[in-house]
Amino acid sequence: MRLLVITYYWPPSGGAGVQRTLKFVKHLPALGVEPTVITVDPEQGAYPVLDASLAAEVPASVRVIRTGTSEPFGSYKKLTGRKQIPYGGFANESKTSLQQQFFRFVRGNMFIPDPRRGWNAHVLRACEELFAAGETFDAVLTSSPPHSTQLIGLALKKRYGLRWLADMRDPWTDIYYSKELNQTRPARWLDARYERQVLEQADEVLVTSPDTKRLFLGKSARLTDAKFHVLPNGYDESDFREPSTPPTDALLITHTGTISEIYHIELFLAACGECTRRHPDVNLRLRFVGKVSAGVQQLIHDHELGDRTELIPFVPHDQSVGYLLRSTVLLMAIPDVDHNFGILPGKVFEYLAANKPIICIGPVGADADTLLEECGAGRTFPYLAYGDMLEYLEAQVAAWRVNPNLDLPPLNHSRYSRYSLTERLVKLIK
Repeated sequence: MRLLVITYYWPPSGGAGVQRTLKFVKHLPALGVEPTVITVDPEQGAYPVLDASLAAEVPASVRVIRTGTSEPFGSYKKLTGRKQIPYGGFANESKTSLQQQFFRFVRGNMFIPDPRRGWNAHVLRACEELFAAGETFDAVLTSSPPHSTQLIGLALKKRYGLRWLADMRDPWTDIYYSKELNQTRPARWLDARYERQVLEQADEVLVTSPDTKRLFLGKSARLTDAKFHVLPNGYDESDFREPSTPPTDALLITHTGTISEIYHIELFLAACGECTRRHPDVNLRLRFVGKVSAGVQQLIHDHELGDRTELIPFVPHDQSVGYLLRSTVLLMAIPDVDHNFGILPGKVFEYLAANKPIICIGPVGADADTLLEECGAGRTFPYLAYGDMLEYLEAQVAAWRVNPNLDLPPLNHSRYSRYSLTERLVKLIK
């Protein structure tokens, strides 16, 4: 079988956005599917972070077609003097700057559904060339964000009648930072119209969590439950070949990925600070690997944890996994935003594979909490549950005094391996 895969994020792009499609493509050939990938030329694309090491994950047999693009990010960097483009949720941008508020308004009202829509015309030309040369495909998979990529799938469905799988890693009009775009009523209407057209016209819609499925199902009376399939993110077993080696001289809590004020970990940090005062004999330490906002860095110092905290900028994916394996406990936080019950970060599956206790700060009963309960891998604390957080930390301290290795027994998470999830994808393609 032949599958056309259209994805904006692809090596050398780094970060969470590239992992899902990359791992699908990595395992598809072994399962009898020949993927052809269409992506953006990295010299022209706009990636928040880079990770050249991920190129080694692409099978040699996979054809990758790179196209040009027409996007506004070059002008954005010139006008603002910034070297980086905005992260998802604007975690690296000022929320109060008038300049940034202006650019968010422009982004929300002039570039619908998103600024990367300028890539679409280039992809459609590349597809036309493939079909004109006699190439045939059994299906096309479009992966988003950026959700403008789904409009490519919509166009291919209308023009060529291809079987179309829309893989939507995040909500669309309900994404947690949508309010910050300051969209006018016409802009919101158009964005919702695109979303509804994609959901109605796609043959299958893939989502990463049950709550996101419920969210999308409510967008149109024409949608049926059978069209939606929950294929969560996962972990790649080959990434976890190294042994777990938690430190013996410190109780080390590690967080990987982006963290900002909307994750509301201030009371967790307060509990850490109090725990260090109550137990000065235990070397409690924190480590953040990835983007840490200035506000969170200030909170770390406010709670007198500066000397106990290590801040590590973005690292290649394999190094990030290494930091997990060299930790005692892992920290995950769900942003305190609308519709956060369906937020199931990709990192949680790698946290599971590391077999460490997981502290999750977020809503109890949400999809992330349910997953941790199901696997017996950790505990979720509401944002304001200071007492419970402190009690849990003290329990970890007591256990650490007995044995500094707090690793959990092997967890029942094999169904979340990337290979198992790709097997499910193949069934949907067929």
